Amino acid sequence: MSDEVEPGHVRVRLDLSYDGKDFSGWAKQRTLRTVQGELESALKTVMRLPEPVELTVAGRTDAGVHARGQVAQFDLAEEVWAEHHDKLLRRLAGRLPHDIRVWKVAEAPEGFNARFSAIWRRYAYRVGDHQGGVDPLRRGHVLWHQWPLDVDAMNEASRALLGEHDFAAYCKKREGATTIRTLQELSWVRGGDGIVTATVRADAFCHNMVRSLVGALLHVGDGHRPVEWPGRVLAAAVRDSSVHVVKPHGLTLEEVGYPADELLAARSKEARNMRTLPGKGCC
Repeated sequence: MSDEVEPGHVRVRLDLSYDGKDFSGWAKQRTLRTVQGELESALKTVMRLPEPVELTVAGRTDAGVHARGQVAQFDLAEEVWAEHHDKLLRRLAGRLPHDIRVWKVAEAPEGFNARFSAIWRRYAYRVGDHQGGVDPLRRGHVLWHQWPLDVDAMNEASRALLGEHDFAAYCKKREGATTIRTLQELSWVRGGDGIVTATVRADAFCHNMVRSLVGALLHVGDGHRPVEWPGRVLAAAVRDSSVHVVKPHGLTLEEVGYPADELLAARSKEARNMRTLPGKGCC
């Protein structure tokens, strides 16, 4: 989607959350239930539109992945926005299924693009290692790991992964897409309830990146791999079959960060450029 809004239209930002358990991911699919499909259908219905709006999202989540701080956008004719904007939030609450909630609807600032203007996405992955399993009331959001985890070892191993790297070893390669990313934060904390939570923040993520990183670090935490192993895998820059992609239900998109309004358009333009690592040419 272009950053330019057509004359007579406004760009609308949605802040939303969803439980990913019963969705086949974010992206609309003809025969499967998805977050985008449900949301576009609800917007069409409550605003009585002849055609569905087309949503652009900050980060497409996979099947089973949750979101607490997802951001999406769509463009709407000014007269339709004027008619519905003050009632849209309440009407969506009445029309959407209970596993999707929209918390804020607002006109986006100039230059805003939900996907390309973002400067970081922050995910959390939650793991329980109690030998008795996971609290049944949290089983849909916490992975059970059957071996005790050493959080200090996991944090030590995580430090080698920070910064800008080619994360090909931890990503499912997509044709024509780069696997170079800047990992800004990767840290582990055990809460008072015993749940171990990974905070993972980067400028962007490639497919399966968070779940692969978590899988590698769990091997360190339970003693099956040395602290240096995740860094060695990263340096190899090829997909490693020994890196386990953990299940999606422990993963939640917590927050998306954007720059100041006057920097939105520049960030969107920058994010569209194909990245290379320093010292590596394009040819």
